Amino acid sequence: MARRALTTTTAAALTATAALLLTACGGGDDKSSDGVEGADTESSASASAGASTPSGPGRPEITLPSSFRLTFEDWTSNNPGQQAVLDDAKEEVRAGYAAIIADDPDSEAVAFYDTEGVHGLTKEWIKSYTDKNLTVIGDLPAFNPKVTLAENRRGASLSYCTDESKAKTRHRKTGKVEGNPADTSPYVLYAVSLAKNDQGVWQNASVRSERGKCSR
Repeated sequence: MARRALTTTTAAALTATAALLLTACGGGDDKSSDGVEGADTESSASASAGASTPSGPGRPEITLPSSFRLTFEDWTSNNPGQQAVLDDAKEEVRAGYAAIIADDPDSEAVAFYDTEGVHGLTKEWIKSYTDKNLTVIGDLPAFNPKVTLAENRRGASLSYCTDESKAKTRHRKTGKVEGNPADTSPYVLYAVSLAKNDQGVWQNASVRSERGKCSR
């Protein structure tokens, strides 16, 4: 159940199918691909992050039903700047899946957490489900986040992994449920670049994905 593969300059052809859920980041080192030089890097602290909406300038409230359990394992950091990146990046992921479940490609929450250059591509990814009358169900953990902050604290990169083993799509009309093909790795590595806007919100500026490049 593939999520989109995005960059700020080119849009790779969408390869989402009914049997794929979340893919969204490409290969390569997340530091070099995002152009963050001389940055401050620290892995997240070992504690579970909650699903509460970060405080701040008009951040939208995002809710997900119990039929789709999107969890974020160890999305915490002792560094406040890195924690802010993790909080907003998490909400962007939640917003995307909430939009699929709500059949709402024009979600304002998605627009809030994406830069203009990425938002149209995120909408394409959402429509790759909604146009086929698909929603998402099951369990999708996101884990092993690593944040790199640029020296000017206006840019950041984030890598993390997901496990799609228990994530599936369901057709809204027929009720048909599908998961990944048996020969498909359930693990997806993500590389995200983010930019801090004038309101202090960390927005996705590019997202790339590569399947099979991480594991538990």
